[in-house]
Amino acid sequence: MTAAIALAEVSFRYGARDILSGFALSVAPGEVVALLGPSGSGKSTVLRLVLGFAVPARGSVHLGDEIVSKDGKTLVPPEDRHLAVVFQDLALWPHLTVHANLAFGLGPGKRRGEHEARIRELLARVGLAGKEKHYPGELSGGERQRVAIARALVMEPRAILLDEPLSNLDVSLKRDLLGTFRELFKERKSTVVYVTHDLREAASLGDRIAVIEHGEVVQQGTLDLLRAQPASGFIRGLVQDLSWTGRPGT
Repeated sequence: MTAAIALAEVSFRYGARDILSGFALSVAPGEVVALLGPSGSGKSTVLRLVLGFAVPARGSVHLGDEIVSKDGKTLVPPEDRHLAVVFQDLALWPHLTVHANLAFGLGPGKRRGEHEARIRELLARVGLAGKEKHYPGELSGGERQRVAIARALVMEPRAILLDEPLSNLDVSLKRDLLGTFRELFKERKSTVVYVTHDLREAASLGDRIAVIEHGEVVQQGTLDLLRAQPASGFIRGLVQDLSWTGRPGT
């Protein structure tokens, strides 16, 4: 099976610093991969390379059968990659209503009725029915997170990339949102890369955890594997500190 997302022997430098060196990662269609690592390990750089906001000095980035970047060249521009991204700051349009935020990225390609049906369905699924006319500033932090996820899903992208979108929320709210997000991703067979430094988030959402340190994937697998055979001191420390190890609701 062709991977939905693949980075092959990717190297990337920022100034004099090597951020990634020979980096490799593959994500299957419909798979949710949690990319876990400490600050400065290169997690967000991986997302930027997939999105096309950065270009590998060496190596290649693939979306399905297509090579989108290779050896310092962008072969497919970001706007043509059909990816959705949710950053930590969410980037919601503050002057647009919840409905308008979701509709903004859809464009004119479908009839208005189809747009409306998709928007209504997703707002209901994320628990925001009746909030269509609210503005982001009128919502709670958790509600804004739900808007951001619904906006990503309504686009029906080839993949969704998330860069620590829940880092500013408390633990109980995170668990509730992670459960909702996982259900939505699985229902829609979404391909997802979720960047985090929190093993609890990675374990609750990801089908697979890929641990990145110093610009390389040092271990990948399930939480049970990481607990049984930690490949580094960083992973061993995370596992030892882990007090909640199940999926949301367990």
